[in-house]
Amino acid sequence: MKKTLKNCVLSLAVLMACSCAAFADGNAFTPLNFDDTAYGTPVRTSASTTTPAPVSAAPKATAAGLSEEPAGNSKLQNAIIQLDNAQIDVRNELLNYKSKYSDVDAQYTAVKAERKALDKQIRSIEKRIKKIDKQKENIRKNML
Repeated sequence: MKKTLKNCVLSLAVLMACSCAAFADGNAFTPLNFDDTAYGTPVRTSASTTTPAPVSAAPKATAAGLSEEPAGNSKLQNAIIQLDNAQIDVRNELLNYKSKYSDVDAQYTAVKAERKALDKQIRSIEKRIKKIDKQKENIRKNML
């Protein structure tokens, strides 16, 4: 039971890690032929070189009063929420297995105690039978 739970948790963790990588937006580096205008980031032009403007962490306000977030933030937040939900599900499953284990353990200890008591009764009855057999043998010896 523990092995299947462990395999399930490990599989879920690998799946979530892979999905986070799939939801990640952009690369760690910028290739030479990268077009900055595809993501809506403004580009400053100077006389010597063209460099992209730094992206601020705060959302930009539009004319309609709505705020724009960079494309990757909502996907990352969704991935984090999915991981949180998966973690909650796994913890609930763990609680279920712990409660089942405690129930089975309680039954085991009860059965073990009952078995021990029955074993004592069997031994005492066997001793009584042996005692009766010895008494019968003594009586037979005295009769002859």
